[in-house]
Amino acid sequence: MNPARLSRRDALRAAGAISGAVAAMPALHGQSPSSDVIRIGLIGAGGRGTGALQQTLSVPGSNVKLTAVADAFDDRIKGALKAVENMKDKIDCPEERQYRGLDGYKQVLEHCDLVILATPPGFRPFHFEEAIKAGKHVFMEKPVCVDAFGAQMCLAAAKLADEKKLKVVVGLQRRYDRKYRETIQKIREGVAGDIIGGQVYWNGGGIWYRGRKPDMTEMQFQVHNWYHFNWLCGDHICEQHVHNIDIANWVLDRLPESAYGVGGRQNRVPGQPSEIYDHHAVNFVYPGGVRIASQCRQFPGGDGRVNEEFQGTKGFVKIGEITDYKGNVLWKFEGKSDNPYQVEHDELHDAIRNDKPLNNAGYGTAASFAAVVGRTANYTGKETGYDSLLKTGFRTMPESLTWDTIPPVVPDKDGNYPLPMPATYKIEAPKKATA
Repeated sequence: MNPARLSRRDALRAAGAISGAVAAMPALHGQSPSSDVIRIGLIGAGGRGTGALQQTLSVPGSNVKLTAVADAFDDRIKGALKAVENMKDKIDCPEERQYRGLDGYKQVLEHCDLVILATPPGFRPFHFEEAIKAGKHVFMEKPVCVDAFGAQMCLAAAKLADEKKLKVVVGLQRRYDRKYRETIQKIREGVAGDIIGGQVYWNGGGIWYRGRKPDMTEMQFQVHNWYHFNWLCGDHICEQHVHNIDIANWVLDRLPESAYGVGGRQNRVPGQPSEIYDHHAVNFVYPGGVRIASQCRQFPGGDGRVNEEFQGTKGFVKIGEITDYKGNVLWKFEGKSDNPYQVEHDELHDAIRNDKPLNNAGYGTAASFAAVVGRTANYTGKETGYDSLLKTGFRTMPESLTWDTIPPVVPDKDGNYPLPMPATYKIEAPKKATA
């Protein structure tokens, strides 16, 4: 597949390839699937990477061992290993398989069967592509891309993963929550009628900030403080609100055609310079004229709201309940949801051992890039098309990456970073080199 020719249609087609029929899997390494050791590699040993590692090592009845880990910073590696020290029988990761720096991920791929990709999102497409080329099963955190170049890479890698029968799970854990799954099933059965609109929210408080340490290069500071730089996190509409945008895509079973909105920054903490906005409001237009109103903010105080609501021709949908417009309950979830963060790994291991088709990279890329479209609409102040933006192939990752590389954005004399503004923000065409 030529990444330059990938479109929204390709993303939608890939997004539909979630899971399918069950087939028998030949024994790994000549042993029975249940007894064979699945070697785990961890790339990105921060908080979410450590959490994913704990969950994949906790899959019931699964014979697993952590065999290699990589992170840009040594303290992250030490922290992750300390967090799983109570699982000593599942750890086989000596010092020589602990890799520091920006290229340690390549060595991890030599020592694992299943790799967890949990570095800052800007790195994800490059790591995902390498993992699939190396024949590894993948668990990767969201978002899976922060620009068009990365989206194209991920869609192409998703196709290759299917060809190699590799299993891929993306950390959009709502897809693994029973309450969400049963709500979507009832929508598909027509309980709410045709969905004609909706609202999705991630309105909450501020985020962490890591101060600059002595002797850090600008590149080291930005990677260490990645949530505050677009080339690394994609802004919080991508890093966080992607969860809710993904639910809109899932409910509608479609991808947005365009986005138009507003955003800005007004509540970031003084003395903590950041490049990203702290609020976004976007209207996504889907095929058939359906509109989804999207909000996300990171403000101190105020009412928090993290949920999704939809209107159908027969009723009103909240996750776990559908009512008619007089308030009568048409359906209500009565079950119990297991921890979806754990279910992701349970189902991934099951798919690996029993060769069940499982590839979330399509819908993971679709949701991630929809968030990029929304961000771009706000940065440019212009209505932005999904297909047209994807076809630009624009790239935010530097062409070469070392601790001495000059990042895409640098501070001014006062230590502040320029805020993306509609009057000046431009989409840059990609160059030929790769990271």
